[in-house]
Amino acid sequence: MKAAEIRKLSTEEIEARLAEAREELMHLRFQKTTGELVDTNALRRTRRQIARYLTILRERELEAFAEEGEA
Repeated sequence: MKAAEIRKLSTEEIEARLAEAREELMHLRFQKTTGELVDTNALRRTRRQIARYLTILRERELEAFAEEGEA
């Protein structure tokens, strides 16, 4: 999912998807450890997706802080 698509989601939806991505990353790490992981790029993709979610959540947090300062 691209950053532009993520920005269209509500904060609650992003947080839910972040939790799912973190859980998926945990499962991928277990698969890697046990030797079951075939697609090693899945780890990288999942980590980057988590970073996208966190970045957009932080952007929203900073926007809310800036709006409080203006009021």
